[in-house]
Amino acid sequence: MGELVINHLAIRSPDAEKTRDFFMKTLDLTPGPRPNFPFPGYWLYKSDSDHSNYLNAVVHIVGIDPNDKEGLIGYLGDRELPELHGTGAIDHIAFYATGLEEMLKHLAKIDVPVRERLVPAIGLHQVFLDDPNGIVIELNYPAHERTDLDVKNQQVAKV
Repeated sequence: MGELVINHLAIRSPDAEKTRDFFMKTLDLTPGPRPNFPFPGYWLYKSDSDHSNYLNAVVHIVGIDPNDKEGLIGYLGDRELPELHGTGAIDHIAFYATGLEEMLKHLAKIDVPVRERLVPAIGLHQVFLDDPNGIVIELNYPAHERTDLDVKNQQVAKV
């Protein structure tokens, strides 16, 4: 079997603009090219990636037009709105990241609440947040970034 990696996550949203803005503000993703599907939406890319390569889109936002659902239903099938809140059977979506201190400052500045957990056995520091659709987003950082930040904060507190 060859390489297997997660290519993107797709989120159906009754408020595609709000969902787009959330991912742009929190994860610094940028809108980029998207095929002309028969329903509204956005494809978001890492800001430093090649936007001309569709495979670099990491989040696909599938807009739900309440006045014209036929294109979406015909292409992806139908789902009722109550089923679209939260993560359903999928518990969360995780990204590996670096730059914990900057991200925590950024999320605090834009008033996005977070929950943090440390998994010492695998050297991982996790930051959990919720998108506007109730989907849990997990950001995984090297544990040493949290330790380094704690030491830095202790040194500042002593001064």
